[in-house]
Amino acid sequence: MTSDSQDAADSPVEPPDRSKYRLLVVDNEAAHARAMTESLEKVGYVCEVATSGPDAAALIQRETFDIIITDMVMNDVDGMKILAMAKERLPECEVVMVTGHATVPIAVEAMQQGAFNFLEKPITPSRLRAIVEKAAENVELRRQNTELMQRLDERFGFEGIIYTSKKMQTVIDRLRRIAATDATVLITGESGTGKEMVAQAIHQNSPRKNKRMVALNTRAVSENLVESELFGHVKGSFTDAVSDREGAFEYANGGSLFLDEVGDMPMSTQIKLLRVLEESQITRVGGNKSIKVNVRLISATNRPLEEMIDNGTFRNDLYFRLKVVTIELPPLRERRDDVIPLMDHFRKMFLRRHGKPAAHFTPAVTKKFFAYDWPGNIRQLRNFVETMVVLDTDGSLDDDDLPPELIDDAPVEGEEITPPALTDGSMNFIGRPLAEIERWAIEETLKLTGNNREEAAKLLKIGARTLYRRLDQYKKDDDAEAKANATD
Repeated sequence: MTSDSQDAADSPVEPPDRSKYRLLVVDNEAAHARAMTESLEKVGYVCEVATSGPDAAALIQRETFDIIITDMVMNDVDGMKILAMAKERLPECEVVMVTGHATVPIAVEAMQQGAFNFLEKPITPSRLRAIVEKAAENVELRRQNTELMQRLDERFGFEGIIYTSKKMQTVIDRLRRIAATDATVLITGESGTGKEMVAQAIHQNSPRKNKRMVALNTRAVSENLVESELFGHVKGSFTDAVSDREGAFEYANGGSLFLDEVGDMPMSTQIKLLRVLEESQITRVGGNKSIKVNVRLISATNRPLEEMIDNGTFRNDLYFRLKVVTIELPPLRERRDDVIPLMDHFRKMFLRRHGKPAAHFTPAVTKKFFAYDWPGNIRQLRNFVETMVVLDTDGSLDDDDLPPELIDDAPVEGEEITPPALTDGSMNFIGRPLAEIERWAIEETLKLTGNNREEAAKLLKIGARTLYRRLDQYKKDDDAEAKANATD
């Protein structure tokens, strides 16, 4: 490796933190390996050295590296074998090949096999660092893309749907089965039940996840522009059409299109939509050219489409094209077990968003949220929690922070709020041992609080230690019963 008088001048701009990349330098000439390592460590990279192919192979099997710089010509295990091992064991790793003039054609072949680049001997420090810097940029970009996909999965994947209720578990199980397919999906449910989030989850867990998902609310578009929004238009097709414009179907090509409030679509547009679903091609408004499209359609409505068919306001044939698979989202009042987890999720979200210090719901507010009927469903609960977080000044989300609807809906003095589970016939208390009743009350209260034991203890008006002792005893009782059953 030669010196370079222009080393400092030619060095690339230093990235924020080179120490976060792990490098493996492989060369059976120890002096050359040491020279490359010292040059890279001088600017902040963390390097491991292998002075033979077998040593490098063992390190690749045992450890993780972001960038590997390997000599092409080595005994036993050469650079091409190191490249193959790296691509199999560390697919995200970038491999730089070091070669003499005679082996440049082999280095080019290595790039065709997935190597990032090659360095021809003699190597200057500036050239080595420049190539490694480019490789590090590639690694960083890949990391960012992975993190972005993880955030999308967290936000829009099934993991982003907050629930504990059995009703929603049934919905999620159904979503998991259909997401990987290309089936057209119709999502039904009241306003605010989370139809768009479910549509996003379907897309994010489908083979189309790396393509666009386009959302269009047909109710929000004036009737005379719905077709233009869906199918696009050509210049001059109507007064404001000053240029050609692609519609939602073209823009979503290869991905998914979410049509919200599909029950509000004009009858004339319904006919054209049916034709698109049957032929997989659209024609722009005012145009004659057919354009092929490959789009998965997910639609949603809060309207009774079957009644609309009877009334002649929705096409029967389109309805059956849309509902290849149907997902029915239950209203929040029918999945009360999800109220407390949703409260906690939105509390954390809005505390971060508004830069507020820690704040928690009081047991009284928790009871009121649980007892409320939520005509606006999850959207209303979300708005209520944000209101309380914004208004809070003392770190306690209490009655003084409640929105008017919940204050007005508060029970009269002396009236107890009884969770539905206490009156749904799930347990007949008369003649039952007190221990059984106590266990039932504890388990139902844990459901109510989303398994928050401290909150449950407050609601039950018992000490947290008492609750923990009871739960430990229940586990021991269950284990003993299971063991006895197994013996029988």
